[in-house]
Amino acid sequence: MKNKGYLKKHPADVEMYKEVEFDVDKSLKSREERIKRKKPTSVALDEDTINRLKELAEERGIPYKVLMRSYILKGLKEDTVP
Repeated sequence: MKNKGYLKKHPADVEMYKEVEFDVDKSLKSREERIKRKKPTSVALDEDTINRLKELAEERGIPYKVLMRSYILKGLKEDTVP
């Protein structure tokens, strides 16, 4: 996997994780379920917007598509009438 600046340190390198026992099968099943819940889409954005998203995402240490998804979800939440 390429390091695009948002993965500062692999979790396995963090000392606290060395004491935690993971159930590999449970973790893989949970990951598969999360992946199934998301459906890929596409949206056309101008290059300046994409570059700004990438800059902000790098500052936060996350992938830009995760940041983009969080903005969409936040907008939907704010737009929803209680």
